[in-house]
Order: sequence, then C-alpha cells, then structure tokens
Amino acid sequence: MSAAPTVIVTDQADRGVEHAGHLQLPDRPRRSASAMLQAWLQQVRAWHGPLVWFALLTGVWALVCVVGLVADPRLLAGAPIWAKPLKFSVSLGVYALTLAWMLSLVHRPRLRRVGWWAGTIGAAASLLEIVAISVQVVRGTASHFNVSTPVDAALYGLMGGAVVFMYCATLVIGVALVVLTRLEDRSLAWALRLGLLIGLAGLSVGFLMVIPTAQQLAAGGTTIGSHSVGGDDAGGGLFFLGWNTVHGDLRVAHFVGMHALQGLPLLALGLATLTRGRVAASTRLRLVLLASAAWAALTALLLWQALRGQSVVHPDGLTWTAVGALLLAGAAAGAGVLHHHRLHRPERSTGPGATVIAHVPVGVSGR
Repeated sequence: MSAAPTVIVTDQADRGVEHAGHLQLPDRPRRSASAMLQAWLQQVRAWHGPLVWFALLTGVWALVCVVGLVADPRLLAGAPIWAKPLKFSVSLGVYALTLAWMLSLVHRPRLRRVGWWAGTIGAAASLLEIVAISVQVVRGTASHFNVSTPVDAALYGLMGGAVVFMYCATLVIGVALVVLTRLEDRSLAWALRLGLLIGLAGLSVGFLMVIPTAQQLAAGGTTIGSHSVGGDDAGGGLFFLGWNTVHGDLRVAHFVGMHALQGLPLLALGLATLTRGRVAASTRLRLVLLASAAWAALTALLLWQALRGQSVVHPDGLTWTAVGALLLAGAAAGAGVLHHHRLHRPERSTGPGATVIAHVPVGVSGR
C-alpha cells in the first residue's frame, strides 16, 4: 500500500495534532466585535487629527444637505441646488480620511512634521471650498465659474485658491509617503504610489475646467470656465452626478482619476486580507499593477472622450474600438498573472504562526 504523509506542525501558542494524511489544528479564540472596534479606534487615533475632524464635519454637513434636498425644491442648472454640496461633502470627506490614513504610515519624525502641516493646510483648504459652495447655495446661485458680481468672483477665487492648496498638500504627502517612506508590503507600496499618481492626474483635469471658452471670451460674460466640452453645462445631466449627457464632460475623468487614491490601496489591502497567504506576494503585486494600468487607461479614455465633445453615455465607434482594445490587452495581462499564480502558488497555509517542521512519510505495510 502507498504511504500517507504525516505533517507535524508546531506553533508558539498551540500544538498541532498529528494525523495520518491530514492536519488538524486546535481552534483559536476569535476576537469579539468590541475588541476589534477598540483596536480599530486605537489605530484611527494615530491618523492625522485635522483631516479626521474635517471628515467628521463633512459627514454631518452631508446629512444637512440631504435634508436640504428633501425640503428645498430649488433647482440650479436643472439639478437640485443641494446636490452639489452633498457630492462635495462626501467626496472631500473620503479624500480627507484617505490622506489621514496615509500620513499614519509615515514614521520618520521630520517627515511626519512636514506631513502634518501639509495635511492641516489641505484640511483648511477643503473646508474653505465647502464653505464657499454652501454660501452660494444659500444665496441661490452657482458656485463654480460664476463671476457675475464681486461677491461671486471673490468666492470663486477663494475656491480656486483652495483647490491649488489641496493639490500641493496632496503632492507633499505623496512625496513624504511613497518616495521617502519604505513600506514592507510591496503591493501596498505600489498601490499608494500609482494611486497618488493617477489621483493627481485626475485632480489636474480640474485645471482644464477653469479655462474660458472662446464663446465666453467673445461675449465677455459673467461665466469663466465650464465642465462641458462642445456645449454648455445647461444640457441634460445624469441623476445626482449631473454629468452632461449631451456633450463631453470633464468631471467624469476628474472623478474616476481622483478616486484611484482610495481604490488601489483598498485593493491591495483587500488582497492581503482575503487571500491570507493563498496568493504569493509577487502575484498580489502583479494584480495591483494590472489594476493600476486599467485605472489609468480608463481615466485617459474618459478624458479623451470628453475632449472630443462626446458624452460618456453616447460613445461612438472610435470609443468602442478603444474600449475593445483595452479589454483585450487587459485579458492578455490577466492571463499572464493567472499563469504566474499557478507557477508560484504558495504552500497550503497551516494557520497563523504555524511552522512546518517536517513532512514524514509513514509506511503502512500490508500483505
């Protein structure tokens, strides 16, 4: 008869139970929900304080905006007037929490001081932008591109300056974290690097919006800049998001690119948590690189589509061709990652802290 292997496993806290042909580990006590919550809150306390407080403030203000959506029937450019501060509150709140967490990964004292000031400036700039948008909502007028009165022009200039400070703060935090800080997990390190790079590219799309159109320059009107390309912002918009369904809209690429800052690090953390050693570190890195390339390609595609004056919901044949080419390239790259995973599949995990001492063949004689 064939021999069945016996696996002997030792652990610093537990001892493995020897069985012919299989392995049985003693049950480990699971942490209670309250203990996990306390551990998580302990970690959050190490995050950047001003950014966390700003995120909490935007959460409260988002609830106020929801009440405004229900109670205030006013429309602005065909959309509920409270939709814009709600969207900005949620987006900037998530953005602030992301930067606050990233700063907790910086350990060198001098870099932490620089990062603290960068994060504080970013939080203050974001607060100024939310305040300016909300003031204009109360006044019943547009916040972006509106220079019709001295007050409107001043608030719009305040928002523009705040965006520049936010951009610079993100750049400083990115340099402190991804260039000057070494992270042990390579997949997370590259997710942060590429997420920040794509995020900054997405933020940069906003600078294209403030360029006045030829019609605006010729008319010398009260509006400077536009979200839309090939038309004005008064066209039909997607529900809640407001993206133009008639012309190109730069906000689509702006939104998708900017939130790579959250999506890619979450992917890296999710892979590390969910696979639990079943996927090699090199495979996780390849998955992060593939997702980053796909995210960057999608952002570029959406920007290219908008600059051609084409709505995101009405792609033409050229756009569909580009989408097909990207999908084929992604499928080929995905097949390569799968092949790498099969070649570098790690040994079966025997539990946290377990160490395989030996694989002893046990002979069972029989005649």
